[in-house]
Amino acid sequence: MKIRENVPISELTTMRLGGAARYVLEVEQPEDVEAAYEFAAERELPTWVMGGGANTIGHDDGFPGVVILNRLKGIFVRKDGELVAVEELSEADFSDEIILVGMGGEVWDDFVKFAAEQGYTGIEAMSMIPGTVGAAPVQNIGAYGQDLAQVVESVEAYDTKTNEVITLAPPQMNMGYRTTRFNTGEDAGRFFIISVAVKLRRGELTPPFYNSLQRYIDEHGVTDFSPMSIRKMVCEIRDEKLPDPEKVASAGSFFKNVGVAPEDVANVQERGIPLWVNADGSGKLNSGWLIEQCGLKGKELHGFRVSDKAALVLINERAKTYADLAKARQEIVDTVREKFGFTLEQEPVELVART
Repeated sequence: MKIRENVPISELTTMRLGGAARYVLEVEQPEDVEAAYEFAAERELPTWVMGGGANTIGHDDGFPGVVILNRLKGIFVRKDGELVAVEELSEADFSDEIILVGMGGEVWDDFVKFAAEQGYTGIEAMSMIPGTVGAAPVQNIGAYGQDLAQVVESVEAYDTKTNEVITLAPPQMNMGYRTTRFNTGEDAGRFFIISVAVKLRRGELTPPFYNSLQRYIDEHGVTDFSPMSIRKMVCEIRDEKLPDPEKVASAGSFFKNVGVAPEDVANVQERGIPLWVNADGSGKLNSGWLIEQCGLKGKELHGFRVSDKAALVLINERAKTYADLAKARQEIVDTVREKFGFTLEQEPVELVART
């Protein structure tokens, strides 16, 4: 386990903001997890778990505790109750349905790519979402009509309340739109995610497709909806619209899409506002569309620029402080609320000591 002191959070997060963390520990083996929390407990310091830092915003005063970086690696298939590394498997070992397991520090997109290459559907539309496998269940990541809740089979986690490694089933995760037991309520921050298991099958995504994906299909005359084809389309769409957070200071989608109750869907449609209607009758508004309609696309606000390709993305061009971000965020929220009556919510979490 690697231990560093006084590390700038701006170096750990893709938005490039934040003062120093008192300690940063890199967990590379499962046995390091308990040791990391013991390290913090001995010093009576708060903890914060981070993967790739793509969904975390640092504050100017830093973090007076221990940031634990999840660096657990590996992709496995569960066979007869045992985990077998994919490198040890032959083509004959892959059945029509599998339980694919990724360690928490594995890059999410590498996990998706492997599944798609083997012909498994279920997560291919979530290609190129930045971050790690361990971060995926924390906010129930999703894109283009797929989300983790649809396929997650279980999560193995270290429970800091009982100091035990446990297995959580989907009903125990309370998964909603970008909210889960892992990031909401009294259990937020309680669990360190060691690995995530998803249940996938060989097959392909079927219509109806998410609006932007359908537009791509129509424009390019695509008829192949296999996992690798869907992945290719999603990657091209994201490459066109979204900056690489490793190269451009940003945090991916900065605002959550707006949820619409079933009884309000018709009213929103009558207003001419495009929305995606879910199977349960509820709706989802594209926050980027709302921001664009307010004339904010491409605008610079307090050192941040609303991306001219995807208005849902805030790019840090020259801001140095969290105060700059707070002012830019508020200006966008106020403008959208005034024009449409909807209140946008920030998607990235903020690195602060939990009370």
